[in-house]
Amino acid sequence: MKSCTFFGHRDCPETIKPKIREAVIDLIENHGVTIFYVGNQGNFDCLVRSVLKEVTMEYPRVGYSVVLAYMPSVKAESFSEDFSDTMLPEGIEKVPKRYAIPWRNRWMIARADYVVTYVTRPCGGASKAMVLSEKMDKVVCKLK
Repeated sequence: MKSCTFFGHRDCPETIKPKIREAVIDLIENHGVTIFYVGNQGNFDCLVRSVLKEVTMEYPRVGYSVVLAYMPSVKAESFSEDFSDTMLPEGIEKVPKRYAIPWRNRWMIARADYVVTYVTRPCGGASKAMVLSEKMDKVVCKLK
C-alpha cells in the first residue's frame, strides 16, 4: 500500500486546484497510491482536501485522512465542522502546542512514499517540509 502527503503555502491560489487533482489521479493510476494524508492549516490544505473528497468518490479503493496537529476545540454554540475524515496521530498529545505542526508534518512525511508540494518561496513550514522530504529520500512532486 503506497501513500502520499501534501505541503503548500497557506496563501496558495485557487488556480492550483486542477494541478492538485491531476497529481492525485496520476499517483493513483500510475503509482499505486491508495492512501493520502493532508494537514488543515491553510488554503493549500483546503484545496487538497476538496480534491481528495471528490477523487475518493471516483476511486472507492482510495482513502484519505486530514491529520490534525491539535485536538479540535469545542465551541460554545455549535460544533458544525465535519471531522469525519480527520485523525490525530498517536503521540501528538505529548507534544507542546508550539511544536505540534512540525511534529505532525514529520509524522506525515515518515509515512509517505510520495510528497506533493506547492512551494514558491524558501521560507515557512511548506518549504521546510519539502526539504525534509527530499532529505528522507521521498519522491517529491513539485507543483508550479
